[in-house]
Amino acid sequence: MNWFAKKKVLVPVDFSEESFTAVDSALALVENASDLTIVYVLQDLSPMEPGELWQTVDSESRIKHAIKALRERLSDARYREVQMDVVIGDPGHEIAAVAEREGCDLIVLPSHGRTGIKRMLIGSVAERVVRLAHCPVLVLRS
Repeated sequence: MNWFAKKKVLVPVDFSEESFTAVDSALALVENASDLTIVYVLQDLSPMEPGELWQTVDSESRIKHAIKALRERLSDARYREVQMDVVIGDPGHEIAAVAEREGCDLIVLPSHGRTGIKRMLIGSVAERVVRLAHCPVLVLRS
């Protein structure tokens, strides 16, 4: 039995290999797979983006497609009882909000290790989550 047994753990994923490695790391921390929640945050579609495609895609369809993709990616039996959630919004804010709503005791997320101008332009989701989360955050280095 480990320290995190029976605690609720949240792992945000972005479909990168690092994020799915974080899922496996978090799975080792919980007693039951049902104590693990995976969240994928879809960005809001911006009407300023080129083309008219955004008007034809509703949020419900985007969420259903993302959940299907998560289930396909995590089809192994060990993930069967893992909870999966898809939300739309700013990743840092939404991850912290889901953790609070679900009563999570820990957030486990990978750091993509961007530095310099790339980090300044893209921002650091991990940094925002650490600042906004109501619970401890374990940031895994890639």
